This record gives sequence, C-alpha cells and structure tokens, in this order.
Amino acid sequence: MNKTLLFCSLIFFFACSEETQEIEEIPMETFRDEVKATPVKVGVSQKKSFDYLINASGKIEAENEVMSIVERSGYLIDLKVEEGQQVKEGQIIALLDRTDSQLEWDKAQVGLRTASAEYRSLKIVSTVETTFSEDLDRNARDEFWKASSGLLAAEIAVREAENNLNKTEVKAPITGAIADLKLKKGSLVNAGDEICLVLSTGLLEMKVKVLESDIGYVKKGHKAEIYPVTGASESISGTVISINPKVDENGLVQVTLKLSKGGSLLPGMNARAVIRAPQNNNLVVPKEAVVYRSGRPVVFTIDNNEAIWNYIEVGKDNGREIEVLDGLEADQTVIVSNNVQLGHQASVEITTE
Repeated sequence: MNKTLLFCSLIFFFACSEETQEIEEIPMETFRDEVKATPVKVGVSQKKSFDYLINASGKIEAENEVMSIVERSGYLIDLKVEEGQQVKEGQIIALLDRTDSQLEWDKAQVGLRTASAEYRSLKIVSTVETTFSEDLDRNARDEFWKASSGLLAAEIAVREAENNLNKTEVKAPITGAIADLKLKKGSLVNAGDEICLVLSTGLLEMKVKVLESDIGYVKKGHKAEIYPVTGASESISGTVISINPKVDENGLVQVTLKLSKGGSLLPGMNARAVIRAPQNNNLVVPKEAVVYRSGRPVVFTIDNNEAIWNYIEVGKDNGREIEVLDGLEADQTVIVSNNVQLGHQASVEITTE
C-alpha cells in the first residue's frame, strides 16, 4: 500500500515539473502579439516657415483726433451736431453770432472803396511825375501810389474782416465722428473754448505693449489679428506700422498697429492683438505630437509599427505647431493621438478615423 502511494506521488511530481517547464519556455513575443495595437493618428515633422504668435493687449485709438475750438468770442447761436454723428471735413458744426463781424466787414469794404478812389486820383495827377527819379520803373511807382492812398492798408483790413467773418462758422477739421461735445446752443464763448472732439472712426489704430524678449521678432509690416474684449469671434486684421525704440520700466515696448477697418471697434475700447512673426526654415511638429513625461517634452515616432520614445528640445509655440530645436529630424512620422499613455516600443496601428 505504501509503495503504491509513493509511486503515484512520483508520477504527479514529474508531470507538474514538465508542465512548469513548458510554460517557462513560451517566448515573450507571444504575449506582445496578444496585446492589441493602439490605434493612432500621425503627422510629419517638417522644415517650414513658422508663424510665431505674440499676444498683446491695448486700447483702440483713432488714427486722427482733433479738438474743434472757437476762434473768436461771441454767442453760440446754433449747434448743428450731436455726439456720435458722422461729419465730413469742412462741414459746419456750429455758428456764432456774426453781427459784429459783419459790421467790421462792411466798414472794411467802405475803407477799400475810399482808398481805391484816392489811388486812382493820385495816379491821374501823377501822369507827369517829376518827383520820381528816371530809374524807377512803373511797378515801383504803382506801389508808391497804393501806399500813399491807403489802398494797401484797406486791402489788409478787408482780408482781416473776411477772416473774422469766416470764424463765425466753426467747421469740422477732419472727417470723423463727434465726441465729447462740451458746449450748448446759446452759450457765450471765448476764443480758444473747446466745442467737441472729432475722431476718425474709420481710421483706427491700436497701441500694444510687447515683452522685450519678444520684440526682436516683431518687424514693421508684420500682420496681426485684433479681437475686442467684448468676446466677438470675428477678428479685424492689422499691420505693424511703428515700434517704439524704448523699453519702459516694466520691460515692455510699445508697438502700433494700423487696423484695416473699424468694424465693431470704437476708440477707447480694450482689445487683444495677436501679432504674426514669421520664422523661416524651422523644424516643427503638430502641437498634439508633444507630450510631457516627468516634465520633459517627448515625441513618439513610428518604427516597424512600434512607438519610439524621443526626448526633444522645444522652441516657440504658435498654438498649432511647436518648434523642435533638437531630438528630431525632418520628414519623420510622429504620433499625434492616443500618445499620452504610450510606452516605448508599444505596438501601434495607424488610423485615419
């Protein structure tokens, strides 16, 4: 009985040993083949022109804004505009009482006629002039008669009277919109009083502050998109027209953008600008291709249907693409989806879905 049990135990022991040996001899590749490949989308690393995007904020300003002022004293008898109204250059926006100015002009006209009569009289009497030396020409004699008759002074007085009469009409200095209306009809005004501000709302510009570390990328003529802070999705295009050659105490440089149109933007409105600074012949990858492991940027390439881990050094980021300074070469296939949890040499399958 004991021999039988011993024999059975030996048979069981050797059978288990053989099964264990067979399991240990299964190659690791068999398990890798059983793991389902991760579906991934891919892109390509490229040498290309790269738009570095510089974000800045500032205020919208009118390209031209001129204060309209009163040039003579008097009563403001009519105000022909209201705030927000569009006016053209030279359009009358206010009228002053012209009674005194008209009287001055009438007096000047009388003086001119009197002086003209005296001038003609002198000219007739001096037909045979003996007081002039023979070397004086006709023009010199004519100027002498005009001065002697008071005609020159009378002509100047008429021009002054006409100028004062014209000042009773206050005209728009530029084409634009009326803002900051300060006076009311019937007011007694003095020379130099401000009536309103005229803004060229159709010609707008924006002054933004750019970090000194980014200003080297910005050049005159670079394009920009301007977005109002009101949240409007449609942007308005702009162009860099000037760069202040001075860095302020906060390490910022003022850049002026000229807007292509006004759109919904108004002077004084806050807005955000995105300046496009082209960078030539840079190696870039789609932004989705870059993941971070332990704080370091990584891009996965593909080799024989396996994901290959590549540490890279990144440069500028424009929101769609990232510049690669080191770690990749041009025209490599890079993984742009399902790459957050990928491991080195993980099995992958390229898909377009």
